[in-house]
Amino acid sequence: MTTNSSLTLVVGDRDPELNRQLDEALTAFNAAATGVSDQTSFSVKVTDENGELVGGLAAWTWGGLCGIDMLWVREESRKDGWGSKILQAAEAEALRRGCDRVAVSSFTFQAPGFYQRHGYVETGRMLGIPGGHDDVQMFKALTGSPNA
Repeated sequence: MTTNSSLTLVVGDRDPELNRQLDEALTAFNAAATGVSDQTSFSVKVTDENGELVGGLAAWTWGGLCGIDMLWVREESRKDGWGSKILQAAEAEALRRGCDRVAVSSFTFQAPGFYQRHGYVETGRMLGIPGGHDDVQMFKALTGSPNA
């Protein structure tokens, strides 16, 4: 902990309340800077007959852009097309919410090829991921949107 007059700097584990406050402050800042304040989030979830998670996706929308935070499918269900079904459902939901583009990043040991097979193009790379991997940033214009 560092103090300077009446200010205190603390480093620690993830703080949900701090995350909430940062999200509110950045959302307000972004809206003031851009005039766009339509930020929302959504998810797509697949469960089996026992209610166990098969796979899912977490995403956000803002200003016509959909950002995919996470997409995961359990290992024994990956060859059954659930990743594609989840991604297509998310793209349809993004379109319904007025988005005309989607952005996602995937480590090279994860699924960049999966996204590329679904029409995503690489727009950048962050080097230096452990194990000699990269973080691949990708983008897709959604068909069916007025701007595609």
